Amino acid sequence: MTSYLSHQRRGARPQTTPSDPHTQLEQNAPVELQELVFERGQSLGSVEVGPSQVSVPGARAFYLPRCGCQSFGAFMFGKEFAHIHPPSDGSLHMTLPPEIVPQVIENGWAELHPLAGQYGLPGNIVMVYGPRDDEELQVVCDLLTASHTAATSSEA
Repeated sequence: MTSYLSHQRRGARPQTTPSDPHTQLEQNAPVELQELVFERGQSLGSVEVGPSQVSVPGARAFYLPRCGCQSFGAFMFGKEFAHIHPPSDGSLHMTLPPEIVPQVIENGWAELHPLAGQYGLPGNIVMVYGPRDDEELQVVCDLLTASHTAATSSEA
């Protein structure tokens, strides 16, 4: 489950917007792969899905409403630990364990959110680029699982 630590993403990073709304502008994930990411997130333990509280209209969020954890950095806002952007984009925002963020970025899978660490937001919010193929799908799903694991294991 550490594919994001051992594998480099192929090619150049996609172009993204430099501010809010933070979106992926190219190398977008095929809709079928976006749906597989969504299905993986939906299948994680205790997850509920709904509209994002912090993203653009159409973004679908993953929540842990019954989680008693309150650790700063486990969630982006409220109990939302990740969301997937609408089909025209296909990237995700999520919190990741702070200790893996530098390697995930170095390996080309993600970039920091422009507002990470500002305005009271955790510094470990990243954009994970949408998967372009089945190999990237596995890495993106592993990252989503890492986000979920960190959120569900954080101390109250």
